[in-house]
Order: sequence, then structure tokens, then C-alpha cells
Amino acid sequence: MNTNLRNRLALAGGVALFLFALFVNPFHFDAKAAKVLAVAALMITWWIAEALPMPVVALIPLVLFPLMNIMTIKEVSAGYADSNIFLFMGGFMIGLAIEKWNLHKRIALSIVNITGTSGDRIVLGFILASGLLSMWLSNTATTMMMYPIAASVIHVIRENHKGSARLDNLAVGIMLAIAYASNFGGIATIVGTPPNVAFVGFIRDKYNYTVQFADWMLICTPISLMLLFSLYIVMTKWLYPNKLGADAATRDLIKFELKQLGPLSKAEKRVLFIFVATAMLWITKDLINALKIVKLDDTMIAMAGALALFICPAGTGDKKESSGKILVWADTTKMAWGILLLFGGGIALAGALEKAGLIKQLGAWIAGFSGSGGLMLIFVIALVSLFISEVMSNIAQVIVFSPVIGGIADAMHINPLLLGLPMCLGASCASMMPMGTPPNAIVFASGHIKFNQMVRAGLVMNVIAIILITLFCWYLVPLLMGL
Repeated sequence: MNTNLRNRLALAGGVALFLFALFVNPFHFDAKAAKVLAVAALMITWWIAEALPMPVVALIPLVLFPLMNIMTIKEVSAGYADSNIFLFMGGFMIGLAIEKWNLHKRIALSIVNITGTSGDRIVLGFILASGLLSMWLSNTATTMMMYPIAASVIHVIRENHKGSARLDNLAVGIMLAIAYASNFGGIATIVGTPPNVAFVGFIRDKYNYTVQFADWMLICTPISLMLLFSLYIVMTKWLYPNKLGADAATRDLIKFELKQLGPLSKAEKRVLFIFVATAMLWITKDLINALKIVKLDDTMIAMAGALALFICPAGTGDKKESSGKILVWADTTKMAWGILLLFGGGIALAGALEKAGLIKQLGAWIAGFSGSGGLMLIFVIALVSLFISEVMSNIAQVIVFSPVIGGIADAMHINPLLLGLPMCLGASCASMMPMGTPPNAIVFASGHIKFNQMVRAGLVMNVIAIILITLFCWYLVPLLMGL
């Protein structure tokens, strides 16, 4: 099948599903909900089939939602100015500065020098670093820090390796590893990801029960570690084996190139200082906020770092350094603007799904499995929560779903943690769609990953996550927490 025919079929398929959901209304939703579902079917079909560029599909809500009286143009456009989008923008600008002044090559050469030149060890190094960092930082901040370093390592290996290794697979493996490891590492602690904080807050407010930090780690850290181990196996041994062995010649060349770089230039030092300062603010944000002098969040910190790059002089020295500031606006032509639109479209779609009541109706459908036994109910909750988070903000999802899950638990006279934990953990493990979680969107912007590659790897990790979450929550949560 040629590309033009495939593209036409994909476009027609999306329109057909849109019309079917709108006029046939197979689930008998009310008029507004049917409209939202129709637009969702159109967008998801065109995203999956790659009928149009993904950022272009993400603009559909700006036209169809006001046209179909689903939301006003002001309500829709608010999703494209969400705080997460500016968090991405700040992080991307820091990455641009690291690349512009060649700091990325120095960092990458140093990392490969430590981990060795074996592809599997490099992937493992990024999994461990990303997973451990995201236990204490937000998964988005972790990916923002690791992304430019990962891109640099891929570039250095491509420049220096001369052999038959699958360097395309290595690039995919590294990029997906840092995104997924950031997601999986975040579930290990209460502070690792916003959905955990939101769920623990709901339990405290509604049931007057405080989930202890140590209790959460006792249950969720083993799940996190098993997911990280599974990720290593899936990326390096199954889906994307890179076959890049340790190479003495490459190792010697890496050391030689490190020596050739010489000492840090003034521009490199200033970029490094801003990068480290931004990372440290992300790490210590909660401690600073506890002083109640200022209130920081990840987006403010990222934008402050980006602004500093445009304000700070590059320094004097060679011709490149004397050109002005560390970043000038012309540098942003290399930024992944399309990813910002893509994430904005996902937020707008999620908001419409929530306002139309489709999420609550989904909760009522889940409640219907309560008669099938606890194990099946936990499985369905984890399954639905994970796949809904592929198209909806996970923090918004947990806020909306927590009362629904609490109501189901109360009706069944069981502890809400037994049902709430699989819902909360599932919401943080979305791996298939670029807009599923911010880390997915960040690495998709690298250009190293095709959409079908993310869907393929994400589906495998989703299945593993659902099985692990279900088994842990059914067998171990009652034992460990005395429920």
C-alpha cells in the first residue's frame, strides 16, 4: 500500500469514526458527551494512524469544540497555555543552551567514560539515574535534566562508533528509558509525582487517615524497582536490542576527545551553573516553600532558568562567545514547538472529557465489576486508570477518580486504599502516547522515536505495569498495611 493511499484511508477512517460516534451514539450518551467522544475518536485515530502531523491534529479542539458548542474558544485555548507547557519550554531552552555551547558533548563523553561503551550498560545507567532521581523530584523535572544528556550520549556514540551495532535501537532505547524510568521511579514515594500527593490528600481529608511515607515506600518501591528491571529487559533484550559491545578503540577515542576539549570555556561554565542551579531549585523546592518566604513550582523554576540564559552574557574569548548572550531568540528556531501544541491539544481534550461527564460515567461502569470479585475489580481499575491517563492529565484524573473510587469502596465496605492505590499508580504509568505524561512528550520531541515505536514499547510496559500493580495491590497491600 503506497503512502498516499494509506494516508487517505487514515483520514477517511477518522472521519467515519467521528460520524459514527456522533450520530449513531452507540453508548447512548447525552448529546454533549457524544460530541466530545466523537472528537476524541477523530483525534486519537489520526494520531495513531499518523494521518496528519501530530501537532496539527492537536489543533482540532480549537476549531471543533467551539463550533459544536462543547466549549468556548477561551475555555479551549486555556489548555494550550497550561503551566506544564511553559515548564517544557523552559526545559527545552536549557537544552538548547547546553547544545549550542557544546557542553552536551563534554557531559556525554564523561558519562560514557564512566559507564563504558557497552550499549546495554549505557541504557541501564540512564534507567537507574532517572529512576532514582524521580523518586524525589517530579518525573518531568527528572526528564528535563536527563534529556539533553541522553541526546548528547547518542550523538557522541554515533560520531565515534565504527561497527555493525543498531545505533537506531540504542537511541530509541535510551530515550524511552529515561521517560519510562522517570514515570516508574516517581511512584516509589509520595512526593515522587503529583498524583500520589493528590491521592494521599484525598484519603486524609475524606477518611481522616494519614498514609505514612514509609508505608507507601514499603508497598510501592518494590513495584517501582520491578518496573525498572522490566524496562531494562524489554528495551535491551526484546524490543530494541542495540548489539553495541564494549569497544577498546572507542573507549580510547572517548578519553582522547575529552582531553581535546580542554578546560571549560566561560560560556560552558555559565550554562552549567544555570543548569545546576535550576536542578537544585527543583530538588530543594519543597524545603524552600516550607520557609513560607516564597512559593516556587517547577514551571517558575524552569522559566527562571530560561530567562537567565537570555540575560547572561556568553563571556569574552573566541568569536562565538563574543556574539552576545548565552541564548538569542534565533536559537529557538531549533525548539520543538510542535510538542508544545501536541500537549496543549491533549489537555484541551482531557478537559472536555471531564466536563462532559464521561469520566464519571466510566467510574460507574467500573463499579459494575464489584460483583466479579476483588481481584477482577482491582485489575479493571488499574487497566482503565492507566489507559485513560494516556489522553488525560494524570493529576486531573486522580482528582476526578478518587471520589468515585472512594464511593465504590464505601459501598463494598472495604478499605479505600485497596482500590485507590491501583487507580493512583496506574495513572502514573502511561507509556504509549506522547501526550500521556510530560516525560513521554519530552523524549518524543527528540526526533529519535517514531510514534509507532513509542506505542509498541508503551503497550508492552502498560501490560507489565497492570499485572504488577494488580498482583501487589491484591496480595501484598492487605498484608503490609493490615487491611
